[in-house]
Amino acid sequence: MQYHIAICDDEQVERKYLSQLAAQWAAGRCLYSQIDAFESAEQFLFAYREDISYDILLLDIQMKGLDGVTLAKEIRKTDTHVQIVFITGLPDFIAEGYEVSALHYLMKPIQPEKLWSVLDKAQKNLNKTEKSLLISSGGENLRIPIGDILVCESYGHTTTITAKNGSYEVRQSLTELEQQLGPSFVRCHRSYIAGLRHIHRITKNEVILDGGTALPLSRRLYDPVHQAFINYFKGIS
Repeated sequence: MQYHIAICDDEQVERKYLSQLAAQWAAGRCLYSQIDAFESAEQFLFAYREDISYDILLLDIQMKGLDGVTLAKEIRKTDTHVQIVFITGLPDFIAEGYEVSALHYLMKPIQPEKLWSVLDKAQKNLNKTEKSLLISSGGENLRIPIGDILVCESYGHTTTITAKNGSYEVRQSLTELEQQLGPSFVRCHRSYIAGLRHIHRITKNEVILDGGTALPLSRRLYDPVHQAFINYFKGIS
C-alpha cells in the first residue's frame, strides 16, 4: 500500500521539517509514500476537491485564513478514512478535535520520535480497515488493497483492474469481481465497476474519477450509482 500524506502549514520551515520527518518515517519502515505540502487550508482544499484522496493529514491549527479545525470539519463531511493529526503551539484547541475524530495532537516544536509514533498509530488504524483483493495476473499471485483500486474494466473474457500503482489483467468476470469487492464499488456500465472512494462527480452519462478519467454511465444505472455515491460519503453502507 502507498501512504498518501498531506502536510498543511502556513510556515515554510515547518512544512519542510514535517515533510522530512514523514519521509524518514516511511523510509525507516520500508513503506511507499507520497508526501504533498500545502501552505494554506484553501490550497489544500483546492487539490483535495479536484482529484486527491489522502490517508494521513498533518494539519496546523493556527493558519491565516481558514484555520485547521474548520478545514478538518469540512474534510469529515465526506471522508472518514483520513487520519487527522493536529499540529499546534497551543493546547487550547484540544477539545475541538473530538468533533472530527482527530487521531492525535502534537505540540510544537515537533519531536521526531513523537511524530513517528503517531504515524505508526495512523498506519495501524489504516491497516485495520484495509481489505485486499487476491488475484492471479501474469503468472503471479498478487494482493491489491481494495482502497487502491480505481476501476475494473471488462472486455471479452478478460478484466483489467486499474489501481494506484498499476494495472492488472485477470481471467475473471466483472460480476465475480463485483461480488468480491463489496459495497464500496458500484457498477456504472456493463463493462465498468468504479471505486466509490475515487469518484469525483457524476453527470447524466459519465462517472468522473479523481484525476479526470471519465467512465460511461448507463442510463438505467444512473439512479443506483447516484444513490450509492451519496450513501458512501455519508457513511451509510
